[in-house]
Amino acid sequence: MEQIILFAPLVGALIAGFGHRALGDKTAQWLTTGLLFLAAALSWVVFLQFDGVTRQIELLTWIQSGTLDTSWAIRLDRLTAIMLIVINSVSALVHLYSMGYMAHDENWKDGESYRPRFFAYLSFFTFSMLMLVTADNLIQMFFGWEGVGVASYLLIGFYYRKPSANAAAIKAFVVNRVGDFGFALGIFGLFYLVGSVNLDDVFAAAPTLADTQLSFLWTEWNAANLLAFLLFVGAMGKSAQLFLHTWLPDAMEGPTPVSALIHAATMVTAGVFLVCRMSPLFEFAPEAKAFIVFLGASTAFFAATVGLVQNDIKRVIAYSTCSQLGYMFVAAGVGVYSVAMFHLFTHAFFKAMLFLGAGSVIHGMHHEQDMRNYGGLRKKLPYTFWAMLVGTLAITGVGIPLTGWIGFAGFASKDAVIESAYAGTAGGYAYWMLVIAALFTSFYSWRLMFMTFWGKPRGDKHTHEHAHESPAVMLIPLGVLGLGAIFAGAIWYGSFFGKTNEVVKFFGGKYGAPTAELVEAVKERSPKASELHYVMESKPGEAAIYIAPQNTLLHEAHYVPTWVKLSPFVAMVIGLLTALWFYIWSPGLPAKLATSQRPLYLFLLNKWYFDEIYDFLFVNPAKALGRFLWKKGDGRVIDGTINGVAMGIIPFFTRLSGRAQSGYIFTYAFAMVIGVIVLVMWMAFTGGTR
Repeated sequence: MEQIILFAPLVGALIAGFGHRALGDKTAQWLTTGLLFLAAALSWVVFLQFDGVTRQIELLTWIQSGTLDTSWAIRLDRLTAIMLIVINSVSALVHLYSMGYMAHDENWKDGESYRPRFFAYLSFFTFSMLMLVTADNLIQMFFGWEGVGVASYLLIGFYYRKPSANAAAIKAFVVNRVGDFGFALGIFGLFYLVGSVNLDDVFAAAPTLADTQLSFLWTEWNAANLLAFLLFVGAMGKSAQLFLHTWLPDAMEGPTPVSALIHAATMVTAGVFLVCRMSPLFEFAPEAKAFIVFLGASTAFFAATVGLVQNDIKRVIAYSTCSQLGYMFVAAGVGVYSVAMFHLFTHAFFKAMLFLGAGSVIHGMHHEQDMRNYGGLRKKLPYTFWAMLVGTLAITGVGIPLTGWIGFAGFASKDAVIESAYAGTAGGYAYWMLVIAALFTSFYSWRLMFMTFWGKPRGDKHTHEHAHESPAVMLIPLGVLGLGAIFAGAIWYGSFFGKTNEVVKFFGGKYGAPTAELVEAVKERSPKASELHYVMESKPGEAAIYIAPQNTLLHEAHYVPTWVKLSPFVAMVIGLLTALWFYIWSPGLPAKLATSQRPLYLFLLNKWYFDEIYDFLFVNPAKALGRFLWKKGDGRVIDGTINGVAMGIIPFFTRLSGRAQSGYIFTYAFAMVIGVIVLVMWMAFTGGTR
């Protein structure tokens, strides 16, 4: 069953990519989509029947070189099972949605549609993600990691006739290579110190790495902290964290189904998965975890501020993704990995639905993406409106306060992240950044809804008059994702964020009685320490997610002050009321505010000028160096030398040879006499010997 889940997308990609001429356009689309639905159905079977015991399913021997011995194997544990249903479910629905969205795609060549190629890319992307999450060693994981990068390059640049799409694809590829270099260094360091890249070996060596010093860049570092940091650099690139985030909004140049697949549940969550997968190492790297918390909180705040003023409907949702990924990293950074996975899980449903809903709006508005040209579309696109409304209720965290789980999916998981951040940082920087980001998220999410579906129609009158609802093949995925956006948080709240023993059992850990010191430490923060029954044994690798005995945050997060639990709800309400004020009650106010606060508005509209700064620091100097090497190095030195030889010395000898071939007998006789004289003189002086 596991082999079918892994290889079904690859089979679909190969057949659609190389055999579509024989199969036909429609057959290739249905084949890839059907195989993805098969993989998704089997993934749910694996998830619901999983017994918590980690298994390795070896497929073949892969690399054997010296002490490096790696097999291609499927690592099946709870973490893998969660990612399987997330990846395959979203991918299957995106495939189905794409059949409607790409039906009128104008990319043709010699009478042949490019749609089979698009579906082949989608399936190849899914296979690469499955390679990544099922990896039993870091080399295999890196193979899937790079495969995802290649597939994203192909998908983002699918409309290759558009210069902006080509530029976005190259930008995504290059920025991710920066992060991948850090990931590769982390793998090299682990192999150097552990002698293996197999996950079980690395996990078992984690306590030893915490007591090891490593020389790197002329400085001594704690090995666990350094290697965890290098791995996180890779996660920064894939998950678009601050400083390596600039590729994400530009990636909206790809078709909308690509945005849903890459930016909702798959590629951008690979970094979060990596940190959670390597939790046995990160638990022994406190400085690296502190950096993750800081950067995740900063990213959540930064992306939320930029999302406040964006006008492209897809870019608003893209910055929302960037912000929500920051939430996940904060949870992972404080050591509550199950909560990070909980938000990853729920986010996949409501964010995929928001992207696909945005695609439905774009489809109905004849590919218009500027929200300033929308308005009053509720009656024109009723099903899309309700789907987008459910997604907005989920991402903004609408629910019944203090219940923890009675509400939409985002309510349960986002509140769990914020409560964990408060417990893990004593109400410090990360907590406040996440609460402010929650307020901004509510504002820009409702801003999107009000600008799109309320008010008077704006923009081209003809476009509005001919706006239409999407076909059923596009609406069915919205309905399925809507169920997840409504119920996923409530159903799995206890499994991801229940009592410690419940979470440990769900993720397959072993139980051990807490020490007296642990109980006392918890009592200082929680009056209900007696409810802490179990902690995970201090043996890295025993479970899908490892929680060290001294890590009590999962328990403490349940007993934060009441005002902390209410803060996300209050932030959501403030954001909603502000959006109502700006876009329903006083629709002229945003323009006045943008005019009066022009510098701040431009600062946010231009995304904190990160692109301009990077152009100044990296892009322009690199281009200048390239021009110098081209004109001075290649043009003047290399070409100049070759041309100088070709145009100077060679013509001289050519002319000399031409004169020697005069055609007169006395010239050749003279040359023969000179030759005889040289030969006689050589024999006279050398005696004919060498």
